[in-house]
Amino acid sequence: MKKKFKCEIDCANCAAKVEDAIKKLDGVEDAKLNFMMQKLTLIADDDRFDEILDEAIKTGRKIEPDFTVER
Repeated sequence: MKKKFKCEIDCANCAAKVEDAIKKLDGVEDAKLNFMMQKLTLIADDDRFDEILDEAIKTGRKIEPDFTVER
């Protein structure tokens, strides 16, 4: 399943680090975090999508505490 979300992140470097970390999560096929557009595109396993999204948000907040995702 592929979904796009509006997000908020403070810097391009942080966005790259968060994107890399999300891509490494179990069940994630691909992730793109566009700093300029403030958008997160997540492609992940359909059956566990919400669980994976929650984990992606937690992972992002470990790197950048102000990282938010609008569902």
